[in-house]
Amino acid sequence: MAKHITKIKLYAKANGVELNDLDFFKGEKVLVRDDMVDGISNPYIDIWNLNIPKPTDKQLASYETSANIAETNEQVIYTRKQLYGSWESQLEEIYDNGIDAWKTRIAQIKTNNPKQ
Repeated sequence: MAKHITKIKLYAKANGVELNDLDFFKGEKVLVRDDMVDGISNPYIDIWNLNIPKPTDKQLASYETSANIAETNEQVIYTRKQLYGSWESQLEEIYDNGIDAWKTRIAQIKTNNPKQ
């Protein structure tokens, strides 16, 4: 099941809100709370100060599939970045082995870690 925050981001983006306007950490524009009951997660929107209507639970549920894909792709991107190495090490690799060898290695990482 996708995170509530991911579904909110997709809802906001679909309604023209820039993701950097959300700022979940300060909780000034959007604040999500989770009152766990008997160990069961129950997230809800506590604060909603955006210029679009607050989404209903049904509206957020409609983003479940796309939110799952987004979260999977975030993990793939994280894995790829770890395998790519730093920019400095990539530049050194290109200098030492040539750009074609680097391109081959990067292509293999992408093949082994495909996005949806």
